[in-house]
Amino acid sequence: MKPEIEQLKKIIDESNNIVFFGGAGVSTESGIPDFRSANGLYNQDLGRTVSPEEMISHSFYVRHTKDFYEFYKDKLIYKDAKPNACHKALAELEKQGKVRAIVTQNIDGLHQLAGSKTVFELHGSVLRNYCEKCHAFYDVDKVLESDGVPYCDKCGGRIKPDVVLYEEGLDEDVINGAVNAIAQADTLIVGGTTLIVYPAAGLIRYFRGKNLVLINMSATQADESADLVIRDPIGEVFSQVMGW
Repeated sequence: MKPEIEQLKKIIDESNNIVFFGGAGVSTESGIPDFRSANGLYNQDLGRTVSPEEMISHSFYVRHTKDFYEFYKDKLIYKDAKPNACHKALAELEKQGKVRAIVTQNIDGLHQLAGSKTVFELHGSVLRNYCEKCHAFYDVDKVLESDGVPYCDKCGGRIKPDVVLYEEGLDEDVINGAVNAIAQADTLIVGGTTLIVYPAAGLIRYFRGKNLVLINMSATQADESADLVIRDPIGEVFSQVMGW
């Protein structure tokens, strides 16, 4: 075991209020591509004249709903993805009373699938979808099985994913819950995120605890202020920490 992973294990053993803040890199080992790495979504040649950022913006959704859903179904929904060792370890550490909350930028629902109970989904979830008119709930299958744009069975309204698109604001209750959890933590583990996307990335400034740990394959803007930086795949790191 590498010294830095041994150090992480020691930090976890000695902590009683851990918050995990995660990004797209948490789910890459589950087969879901991230956004900004060499093979990430934003660097793929999609054969289109608009960028992925534009295609998952509110204005594109409103103006080109059919094209939005074509891209969304193809690139952002991974129904068969399974939790990896990171998701499973965090769920187990929550059961042990170590991890008190997870703050995630991901929209895949894998933390809950692994068993985590307290999860603040900053950018929503592909698993929840609502009619824009009557607010009826629909699961992910309704979206995937629809031909083009999904419409409500009850009122005929357009169904929108409960996902925060570019140009949309984050949910205030989710933000407040995440801020409170981070502010009370004695250890904050940040994993699988470049800390580029705001306002989500700015949440770590509310941390006042003892240990700031960063686990990411590439450098982040918070590396210099971290107590521990680990440059290994996050699932492998947590597998070793848990002794799996």
